[in-house]
Amino acid sequence: MRIAVLSRNPHLYSTKRLIEAIREAGHEALVVDHSICDLIIEQEGPSIIYKGEKLANVDAIIPRIGASVTFYGTAVVRQFELMGTFSAVESQAIVRSRDKLRSLQILSKAGLGMPKTAFTNFSKGGEKALIERVGGAPLIIKLLEGTQGLGVVLAETKKAGQSVIEAFHGLKARIIVQEFIKEAKGADIRAFVVNGKVVGAMKRQGAEGEFRSNLHRGGKATVIKLSKAEKAAALGAAKALGLDIAGVDLLQSDRGPLILEVNSSPGLEGIEKATGVNIAGEIIKFIEESVEKKIKKKKGQKNEESNPDRH
Repeated sequence: MRIAVLSRNPHLYSTKRLIEAIREAGHEALVVDHSICDLIIEQEGPSIIYKGEKLANVDAIIPRIGASVTFYGTAVVRQFELMGTFSAVESQAIVRSRDKLRSLQILSKAGLGMPKTAFTNFSKGGEKALIERVGGAPLIIKLLEGTQGLGVVLAETKKAGQSVIEAFHGLKARIIVQEFIKEAKGADIRAFVVNGKVVGAMKRQGAEGEFRSNLHRGGKATVIKLSKAEKAAALGAAKALGLDIAGVDLLQSDRGPLILEVNSSPGLEGIEKATGVNIAGEIIKFIEESVEKKIKKKKGQKNEESNPDRH
């Protein structure tokens, strides 16, 4: 099998581990920088030109699409899908998960626990009412386009919250406001889901004086055994967003697990080092099973077409 990792940087830990896992499983591996792919759309069908040549005979892709290139990256994934290539993460699921507001709306409809969240088409003077809608201060204010803990602010008081909201709206930045879960104590859980199973989980504790637990912000990770409720929440979130591979971030609260965010391109370094689990290998197993099913289905359809009298 020929498997491509869509990544702009072949030296990243996640990219390198996936390439290793592909080769260890006996397949051909290649890294494709999706940002320099040309998409050809014509009557003969869709095709991709990469470094001056047509990219063909790719059986599966593993998208590692950064948030800054979501639009173009998902267009490349979609092109592969239209060409009949299996994608470990569907293009539409990436789009769904990258829109923080839309993903929270979907999780809410699915009845999954989450911090109370408010969003508004801002009008001047409405800051106070917005804060009250999530239970007052302290509260979290998030940029909808933020990643890795950037663009996330903890406002300790209502006055501070009003000032931050006013400043963001003055810059025409889109934000959501969320209740602060005090009992989480600056920690969260990252559950790594592959093909409807939690294959690894870690607890991330924020650095001293830091409410964000992201490893990029200096947080520390340790292995954790999930409760039934936490496992169910992680699996439910991935399923609701249509993600076969996902990093689901949860908070432990007095009312059960609360979903913070669902990542469609979760990093492998923190989770593999904390748990000792070969997550990259689990992803390749999922791809092998999926491509095999796809081939069997195709063969079955061909047999039906060549034997129309069987029915």
